[in-house]
Amino acid sequence: MDSDELEEQGSEEQIDLPSPDVITKYQTAGDIVNRALAKVISEVKPGAKLVDLCVLGDKTLEEGLGAVYNKTKGLEKGIAFPTSISVNHCVGHYSPLTDDTIVLAEGDVVKIDLGAHIDGLVSQAAHTAIATSTPTVATTGRKADIIAAAHYAGEIAHRLIKPGKKNTDVTEAINKVAEEFKVNVVEGVLSHQIKRFVIDGNKVIIGKSSVENKVEEFEFSENEAYVVDIVMSTGEGKPRELDTRTFVYKRAVEQNYQLKMQASRYVFNEINKRFPTFPFSLRALDEKKGKLGVTEMLKHGLLHPYPVLYEKQGEFVAQFKFTVLILPASTARLNAQPLPYVTSEFKLQDAGLVATLALGTKRGKKNKKKSSKKEDGKEEKEGEAKSGKEEKAAAPAEAKPAAK
Repeated sequence: MDSDELEEQGSEEQIDLPSPDVITKYQTAGDIVNRALAKVISEVKPGAKLVDLCVLGDKTLEEGLGAVYNKTKGLEKGIAFPTSISVNHCVGHYSPLTDDTIVLAEGDVVKIDLGAHIDGLVSQAAHTAIATSTPTVATTGRKADIIAAAHYAGEIAHRLIKPGKKNTDVTEAINKVAEEFKVNVVEGVLSHQIKRFVIDGNKVIIGKSSVENKVEEFEFSENEAYVVDIVMSTGEGKPRELDTRTFVYKRAVEQNYQLKMQASRYVFNEINKRFPTFPFSLRALDEKKGKLGVTEMLKHGLLHPYPVLYEKQGEFVAQFKFTVLILPASTARLNAQPLPYVTSEFKLQDAGLVATLALGTKRGKKNKKKSSKKEDGKEEKEGEAKSGKEEKAAAPAEAKPAAK
């Protein structure tokens, strides 16, 4: 059933994941995100301006969102995370203003991060590409190692996010993959459970646990959704802020204050109207007023900043992010893109990791009764949530970064 058919039903709103309506909205948001990500990836070339790529990503998201669910009154939809382009040792959140002049150079490692929501149901994705004029020539060395490591960690995490497994199982596997490729998981990165209008739920998977950074252990359950964020570095994996201004913010909905400056009040009203729940870039606002108003809003705790973070100069950071739905018959992945052509000197050797990677993402229902072939086919289709195409694109057997 497509989105238009669901709209025409005019049925009472359902917000639980088992609902076909909710699954379809997640799928539709995922499709829009995939198209936007693919569009930006196609323009990742030497000489491309970072801000132009960000504008392209946001524009493609908005066009995709503008073409769906237009018959449903009061349904909210929009960008759930503004397009960010973070290069080489920049870890993330680089979503610059229109006067930015940075351009890509040959061989740059480029991370693209973006997201969209329909009715508050989010799909977020990130991908790592290489800016090169010779895409058919394999990239090798540390750039290849970091991309291959992040890719395989994501594939293994996908297979471990299922009922009966714990968040600590995923964290352990991610770090084992990093060890195999002689890289480090970036500290402070969390994969969150997502809910309607919530991108940072309380259930989290930490990329790298430490004495200072720990999260509560839990077991995954059916009908949960997660945004899985894998970020790895050839450096120490300890990101830091430099002197780059912050571009991305999110409204702190629990805070209110009567702002004094007229520019601040104007921007605050725009944020409440256009971005009441999800992160946004200053580029989406009146930039002059935005710069002025943000200072006062931050002073009074009205915004949560997403600072631009960096590894050490000369290191490389890779990121893969995707949304998964834990359905009764599978853990459906909504986002994947063809991988850049890289060849690493390392490969997975840990028997447990290799075995996990060989697992599928489908699983049988408990106490499943015999049913007709027609019913079985329907169940499989619903369980996969249209993830077959995406899974194939990310399958290790077809992935170009498969190590030698």
